[in-house]
Amino acid sequence: MALPGYLEDTTKDLAKQMTGAYSVPIDTSKFTGQQFVAGMDPLQTQAMGMATAGIDSYKPYLTAAQTAMGQAGTAVGGLGALTGAQAYQPFMSPYQTQVIDETLRQYDLSRTQGQQAIKDAAVGSGGFGGGREGAMLGQYDADTLANRAGIRAGLLQQGLGQAQQQAQQAFGNQQAIANMYSGLGQQQMGLSNFQRAGMGQDIAAMGQLGAINQANLQARLTAEQQRHQTAAYEPYGRLSQYASGITGLAGGMAGPQYAQQGAADPWGSALSTALGVGGLFKKLF
Repeated sequence: MALPGYLEDTTKDLAKQMTGAYSVPIDTSKFTGQQFVAGMDPLQTQAMGMATAGIDSYKPYLTAAQTAMGQAGTAVGGLGALTGAQAYQPFMSPYQTQVIDETLRQYDLSRTQGQQAIKDAAVGSGGFGGGREGAMLGQYDADTLANRAGIRAGLLQQGLGQAQQQAQQAFGNQQAIANMYSGLGQQQMGLSNFQRAGMGQDIAAMGQLGAINQANLQARLTAEQQRHQTAAYEPYGRLSQYASGITGLAGGMAGPQYAQQGAADPWGSALSTALGVGGLFKKLF
C-alpha cells in the first residue's frame, strides 16, 4: 500500500524512532532484582533473636520443678516411718529409764521412813514385835509395792504419750514439708508457662509490628519498581500508538492499541503478605 505524500516524512520519523528504540535492549536490572525486595525489619530480626534465645529457656524452671517434686516424693516416703504401732519409739526419751529409777528410789526412801514410824509406834505402845506390828508392816509394804507399780506405770504412760505426741507432730511437719515442695514444684511449672507465654506475646507483637514496617517498605520498593518498569516500556507504547495512528491515516486497519500492564496495588499486596508472615510469630511459642 502506497503512503500518501504527506505521511512520508512522518513515517520516516517513526521508523527512525522505532529503530532507535528497538535496537537498544531493555535494561531489566532497573526494575528487577533483590533491590526491590524488602529485607526483614529490625523488629522482626529482634523477635527472631528472642525466639532463638528463648528455646529451652523454660528448662531451668522445669528442672527446679522436677527437683522439688522429687523432694516432695522423698518427704512423702518418709511419712511411713512415722505411722504404725512402733512410730513412737524413735521419740522415746533415752533418759526415761534413769528418770524412772531415780523416782522409784526416792519413793522407796520415803516409804522406808514410814516403816520406821510404824516400828517406833509399836515400841512406844509396848507392842514391838507383836502381830499387830507385823500386820501393819505387811499392809504398808503391800501398799508400797502397789503404789510403786502405779508410779512406774504412770511414768511409762507419760513417756509414751509424749513420744506419740512428738511422732504425730513430726508426721504433720513431714507432711507440711512434702506439701511445700509440691507447691514449689507447681509454682516453678507456673513460672515456666508464664515465661513462655510472656515471651510468646512479646515475640508475636514485635514480629507483627516488624511485618507492618516491612510491608510499608515493600510497598515503596514495589512502587519504585513499577515506576522504572513503566519508564522502560513507555517508548514502546508510545511508538505503537504512533504507528497505529499513521496506519489509520494511510487508510489501513489500525493495529490494537498498546496496553501497559496495569500496576497492582503495592501496599495492599505487601501488607497481605506481611500480615501472613507476621502471623507466624504468634505460633512460635
